[in-house]
Amino acid sequence: MKSLEKIYREAGAYLEGHFLLSSGKHSQFYLQSAKVLEDPKIAGLLADELAKMIQLSDIKVDTVCSPALGGILAGYELARALGVRFIFTERVDKVMTLRRGFEVSEGENILICEDIITTGGSALEAARAVELQGANITAFAALANRGFCKRSGSDHNQKSECKLPENLPFFALDDFIFEIYDADNCPLCKDGSKAYKPGSRSN
Repeated sequence: MKSLEKIYREAGAYLEGHFLLSSGKHSQFYLQSAKVLEDPKIAGLLADELAKMIQLSDIKVDTVCSPALGGILAGYELARALGVRFIFTERVDKVMTLRRGFEVSEGENILICEDIITTGGSALEAARAVELQGANITAFAALANRGFCKRSGSDHNQKSECKLPENLPFFALDDFIFEIYDADNCPLCKDGSKAYKPGSRSN
């Protein structure tokens, strides 16, 4: 398989500019996973590779759950590759919630999947939503890791900003280590440009 970076670049999903991330931080680079996942063949290939990593670990997975909206395509394809059920959470009044008739059983083993994990905040919110109904979180996964959290098999150290629990494995296909800035200490802002959230303009 091609490198993950090459796949993102060829899909026009490796963006450069001044971006406001979902974590509230700023970056010069942004990974637009939707541009990669719009090709079902590529989405399937990436999910298959991620599933192989998870299966080799012997982690028990009954269901894959993703936070809406960004994680849905990646999570659905991963569930297909693993041969398990897929559900998703979404925010209601700013609280991540399990809706649309989705239910989980007491002790059901759930893997939380995102397209990209930066600090893992949204993934952790999704985990808590299903834990409230008695589910057991066995792992976290994403196509790409922004480098704050340590994925299985990576040499990069986990940073203090990572919100994922250290006692659970985190699987991703590769690390993308970009400089990320606090909003009040962003050199791009100091140069006069304005951060925007991808999707709020032409891309």
